[in-house]
Amino acid sequence: MNNREAIVARLSGIHAIPVTPFRDDLSIDEAAIGVNIERLIAGGMTAVYPCGNTGEFYSLTVEEAEQTVRLTVQQVQGRALVMAGVGYDTATAAQLAAAAAWAGADGLMVHQPVHPFQSEHGLLDYYTAIAAATDLPLILYVRSEQVRTATLLEAAEIPQVVGVKYAVNHLPSFAEAVQAIGERLAWICGTAEMWAPFYYAAGAVGFTSGMVNVDTRLSLALLAAMNRSDVAETMRIWQLLRPFELLREQRGGAANVSVVKEAMAQLGYDSGQVRPPIAALTVEDKQQVTGILRAWELLEDDEEAKRT
Repeated sequence: MNNREAIVARLSGIHAIPVTPFRDDLSIDEAAIGVNIERLIAGGMTAVYPCGNTGEFYSLTVEEAEQTVRLTVQQVQGRALVMAGVGYDTATAAQLAAAAAWAGADGLMVHQPVHPFQSEHGLLDYYTAIAAATDLPLILYVRSEQVRTATLLEAAEIPQVVGVKYAVNHLPSFAEAVQAIGERLAWICGTAEMWAPFYYAAGAVGFTSGMVNVDTRLSLALLAAMNRSDVAETMRIWQLLRPFELLREQRGGAANVSVVKEAMAQLGYDSGQVRPPIAALTVEDKQQVTGILRAWELLEDDEEAKRT
């Protein structure tokens, strides 16, 4: 097995996307980063992605992103893969890539650029420029239906590209790309537990998760059931976690991070603070989070608490 094959083999399973903890003044809580990463590792996570979307990448300065990756690597201490999120303009992405390599990250996740006029040829140029700036393996984060199989075929020829985090919920397009490119790349469901069983049927070998910041056990149970092709158990667990993921998806995903951080706050794991343009949950949404945590037996219900 060559080095590329070895890296691809390690990308199976759950890809944890840690939150970036903030203090009440919205500054980064450095100590809380370490505490949360340790919870994820102790909970069985084998790959963590600092500076992902659940980590509010686009609200971080370049210096904060570099610090977040550095603190994550220091806490992980080789016990899991650290795949650092990079993005923004080409020069900034290259700078973040170099900083991640210096910090000791194992690889990079390249965010799809936020640009109103991007083209597929331009996106390939973007990937190529970042690859030229680093020796680290790259996972491409695909969020647009405009990124076709033909583009991914070309991207797969870039030596550093080892995987695709596919976050477009159009399974025929995903299956087409998997069939065309095959096992040269690790195919990752980029829309978490909600879609993981269906992506696995089409060829995914892993899925991302922000929910694991709250508790890793349901996600691990889902993975185990999928790996042994136990459809009944897979769907039983899927039904348990579905309300949480639906709450995150509401209003076009506006609550994606807020739901995770609110659940963590109710369990005493996080301040619950998010940076604009993300907003805190409404009172009604917070109550829904409470109900979900009780259904998962992570919080006692009021009546039970009174009895004890």
